[in-house]
Amino acid sequence: MAELSIPVLYSAEDIRDRIDELAHEISQNMSGEVMIVSLLRGSFMFTADLIRAMYHIGVQPQIDFMTLSSYQGAQSTHEVTINRDITDSVSGKTVLILDDILETGRTLSYATKLLKERGAKELKIAVLLEKPGKLDVDVRADFVGFKVPDKFVVGYGLDYDNHYRELPYIGYLEIH
Repeated sequence: MAELSIPVLYSAEDIRDRIDELAHEISQNMSGEVMIVSLLRGSFMFTADLIRAMYHIGVQPQIDFMTLSSYQGAQSTHEVTINRDITDSVSGKTVLILDDILETGRTLSYATKLLKERGAKELKIAVLLEKPGKLDVDVRADFVGFKVPDKFVVGYGLDYDNHYRELPYIGYLEIH
């Protein structure tokens, strides 16, 4: 039977420090009232910590959530579906989409197109992680926490088959 380990890529302290920096970057690059649309489920920890960091520097965004899916286990289905839609209108608003990881770009591309069609005035993207070289579509994040190697990452909200979201750090699955 294979043994699983999860080596650490970014510690809880690394994540906390980078999120504080991201809050400052976002506040300096987005003016006026900002509406955050968090893409669940993987970004829930990132969203919670980022909005608290934003609060500490005087930013008070509106917040809504959308659940999109394109994975089953570790495999992409290549189809994006809306499992839960936002409840507030984005029409005429400055919107910041938050996601856990930019990998293929399909989910973020879909969300960006959808929110633009719904009338978002300005739209930017913040991701906790970016996996360079894996994009299938042309989408770019305006704010990136960390670049990660081409490994299956888990922890801090990211999962493998709905496990390991609770880890306070970001690691990767390694099977021995």
